[in-house]
Amino acid sequence: MIEDIVFITNFKRIAELAIKQRLPSISFIEYADAGGLFGYGANFLALYRRAPVFVDKIIKGAKPADIPIERPTTFELVINLKTAKALGLTLTNSTRSRADREIE
Repeated sequence: MIEDIVFITNFKRIAELAIKQRLPSISFIEYADAGGLFGYGANFLALYRRAPVFVDKIIKGAKPADIPIERPTTFELVINLKTAKALGLTLTNSTRSRADREIE
């Protein structure tokens, strides 16, 4: 969707505006990397690593329409502690323990 592309390409600016307005925010994993408070979603690197399996099947003669669709199985929660501090938020140990990764 075009909205996703516009949003994703402006992650850093959106995160900066959210911090300026003191708004906690969440989006895709990459959003936390760009400065957003939380990022949650599928691990795209894990999805990309599955791509050669599909290519191999197609090269060996499988019809793409006959290959079952795979849903993501790995999801991550990323917390940007630097942003939490800028927003004056104290995150509980329970919240932090659920994170797969923290950005300091």
